[in-house]
Amino acid sequence: QVQLVESGGGLVQPGGSLRLSCAASGLDFRDYYMGWFRQVPGKDREWIGVTSIISNGASYADFVKGRFDISKDNSKKTVFLQMNNLTPEDTAGYYCGASSRRFTRPVPRRSAHDYRYWGQGTQVTVAS
Repeated sequence: QVQLVESGGGLVQPGGSLRLSCAASGLDFRDYYMGWFRQVPGKDREWIGVTSIISNGASYADFVKGRFDISKDNSKKTVFLQMNNLTPEDTAGYYCGASSRRFTRPVPRRSAHDYRYWGQGTQVTVAS
């Protein structure tokens, strides 16, 4: 049974930082693209970025503008989202998803529809 469990969300002041974690189990972590998305009520899930399988790098959405960094620890089957210089517009539920490398879809995996497995999400609220 595949499980993704996010943690690290909370309330942070504008300009602050948070580090989210997503721990995976029940899958071969090295065979999955691990993506981060965020969602606010009434809107579609928005792609933030996704890990690479062949390297320790990641691809990002344009709005990230160097503020966010995605990393992973293969030995712990965990992917991280470091978020810096947060603004109130970053307030959302943050979700990680897993997309198999065997899925014949373009890379980087930008669409939420390309992800089979999802975590329950962690809320990030940016307010003073």
